[in-house]
Amino acid sequence: MGRRTSPSRAPGRFQGARPPFSKAEDRRRPGDCRGEGEIDRHSGERRRWGDRRRHSDQRADRRLRERGPGVPLLVEAVSFYLYDVGRSVDLDKVAALLPAHPDLGIAKRRDTPASLTLPTPLILQLASPEGWGFPALDQPSAQAKIYEEGVVTIVLRAKARLRMDELHGLERRPLGGPGGPDLERFAEVSFLRLFEALIPAVAEPREIAAMDRESYLAFCFLECGEDPAGFIERNRDRCAALLIGEEPSSSLHDSQIAATLGRPFSYRAGDLAVFELDRCIIIDPRGDYEDLLLIAEHANYQLLELRVLDKLLDTWLDEAEDDIRALTGGGRRVLGLRRPIEVKLAHIQALRFDALFILENLENSSKIIGDYYLGQVYARLCEIFNTEGWKWSVERRLDTLQDVYDMVKVDAGERRMVALEVTFIIVCIIFPIIQIVQVMIQK
Repeated sequence: MGRRTSPSRAPGRFQGARPPFSKAEDRRRPGDCRGEGEIDRHSGERRRWGDRRRHSDQRADRRLRERGPGVPLLVEAVSFYLYDVGRSVDLDKVAALLPAHPDLGIAKRRDTPASLTLPTPLILQLASPEGWGFPALDQPSAQAKIYEEGVVTIVLRAKARLRMDELHGLERRPLGGPGGPDLERFAEVSFLRLFEALIPAVAEPREIAAMDRESYLAFCFLECGEDPAGFIERNRDRCAALLIGEEPSSSLHDSQIAATLGRPFSYRAGDLAVFELDRCIIIDPRGDYEDLLLIAEHANYQLLELRVLDKLLDTWLDEAEDDIRALTGGGRRVLGLRRPIEVKLAHIQALRFDALFILENLENSSKIIGDYYLGQVYARLCEIFNTEGWKWSVERRLDTLQDVYDMVKVDAGERRMVALEVTFIIVCIIFPIIQIVQVMIQK
C-alpha cells in the first residue's frame, strides 16, 4: 500500500517551487480574488473581505438595537465593600500572617501622569462565590485589599450576559441559587473571616458593630450595540433608575433623569462613564476601565476615612460637653473628669494629626491627578460624595474641640491658681497665729 499524501503536501501547480506571492503580497495584489473579496448578493458590487467582516459587525449591532432592552448584553459587575478596621494596619505583620502580596498598581494608559501615586495595599485572594444567581461566563472572583491606613476592601467581580432589567437589584440577588447569601452578606462573611486573622496586625481595632463601611457597585458594559451616548439616551429611564437604585418600572421625572445622566465622561469615541452616589455605569468594549474602578474605589476610601473621623470627633464633642458640665457644676453631679485634661489634650493632638494626614491625602490626590481625565472623574466623585462638606465638617469640629479643651485647660489652671493662692494665704495667716498661740501657752 502506498504512502498517503497529506492535503498540505498534495501535488499541485507549484509543487517544489516558491509560490509567486507571499501572504502579505497576496492580500495587497490588485485584481487578486483575496484582495477583491466577493460579490455582494444584494448590491451586486464587489466587496473586500475586511468590509464583509465590518458589515457583519454592523449587522450584529443593528440587531442589538432593533431588539431593544430585552437583548442580553455582556456586562461585568464589580462590587466594592470598604470597612474601617482600626487606626492603622501593620502590613509587614499582615504579610507574615497571610499569603498577601503587594498590589502591582494600574497600567498607566490614556493620559494618566507618571506621577499618579495612590495608597498601595496588600492583595489577598479569597474564596470565590459559587455563582451570582445568574449564569456567569467565568468563575466569579473575590479578593481583599488591605490598606495601611486601617481600611479593608472586599472586591467581587463576575461577567455575564444580562438584560437591562436583570441588572436591577443585582446586589440583593442570592448567590448560588435560592436561599443563598446576597452580595453584601457574602462580603460581610468574607470580611469577618479575614478580620479575625488580621487583629494582631491592627492598631486600636474597632468593634464589629461599630465599624463604618462603604459600598459601591460598577456595571461595566463590554458591549452595547451602538454608540455609548446613543445607548444611554435610548435607555435613559432604565439607566437612571439603575444608577439611583430604583426599580426599572419607576417613572422618574425628567429633571431627575437629567441630573443623574447629565455629567458623562468619555475618553475615546467608543467609551462612556456615568457616576452616581452608590453605582456607576461604564461602557467600554475594549475592557479598559481598571483605572476608573481604582479612582472610584479611592474616592470611596477617602469618603470612609472622613466619615470615620467626623464620627469620632462627634463622640469627643459629646464627652467635652460632659466635662464642661462637670467643671461648671451644671447638669449631673460628676466628681471630677473621667480622664485628666492633659490626657485628653494628648488624644486630641493625635486625632488632629490623623485628620491632617487624611486632609493632606485628599489635597495630594487632587493635585497629583490634576486636570487629567482621571482627575476630572475624581473631582466628579468628590462632588457627588460632598467631600468638601465632610472636609469642612472635620476641620470645624477639630477647631471646636481644640477650643473647648483649651478653655477647659485655662479654667482648670485658673482654679488651681485660686487654690494655691488660698493655700498660701492660709499658710501665711494661720501658721503665725499657731506659733503665737504656742508661745503664749508656754508662758
